[in-house]
Amino acid sequence: MTWSILVRDENGHFGVAIASRFFSVGSLCVHTRRGVGALSTQALMNPLYGPGGIEALAGGKSAAETVAALIASDEGRAQRQLHVLPAHGPGAAHTGSSCEDWCGHLVRDGLSVAGNMLAGPSVIEATAQAYLASKHLPMAERLLAAMDAGQAEGGDKRGKQSAALCIQADEDYLQLDLRVDDHEEPLQELRRLYEKSLERFQPFLACLAGRGRPSGLTDRAQIEAHIERFHAQRLNQQ
Repeated sequence: MTWSILVRDENGHFGVAIASRFFSVGSLCVHTRRGVGALSTQALMNPLYGPGGIEALAGGKSAAETVAALIASDEGRAQRQLHVLPAHGPGAAHTGSSCEDWCGHLVRDGLSVAGNMLAGPSVIEATAQAYLASKHLPMAERLLAAMDAGQAEGGDKRGKQSAALCIQADEDYLQLDLRVDDHEEPLQELRRLYEKSLERFQPFLACLAGRGRPSGLTDRAQIEAHIERFHAQRLNQQ
């Protein structure tokens, strides 16, 4: 009843986007940790896969070993879907034999797409292709384009309800964490929220305390100057 895309860029940053005809799909399905990995648990999802999978990756297991360990002790694994992208090395996925058609996954270098109860395999294929074809865009915009492409192929065959997008960059907290829990056009609303985040939220976040800057910026004039520079740079790039 869901499809999602996990990506990793050359800087080791992670991005995840997900959509479903299910309420609040972003609340329990997707998980990330800086320098460790990203995963999504789907279908008749097991919320324990999230923290368990991230800890397994952090402990040195590969993506394939992580998937195998999570499903080994789960009697419901035939109804689960899971995909994992680590900080280094290939991703891995599991689509249980009892997941609802169409269901499946594809794993590429630095990218994984998986879905179930979809209109067909073209949903995940178009999602992956759109991401790969948009290298000139920021990661978040590539993910939005990828999900739009999957939706154009039919998306979740039951319809639309929720979507989410998150970016895990150089901080322990998320660089971007957007959720649409209940909307007639969740991907359109997700894009609107992304555009709104560019107005002040994203440049302001770069002023906060973080790794290498324990206090961040506290002078409001300096913060406003940074926000102005952010928008000036965006205009020059357009």
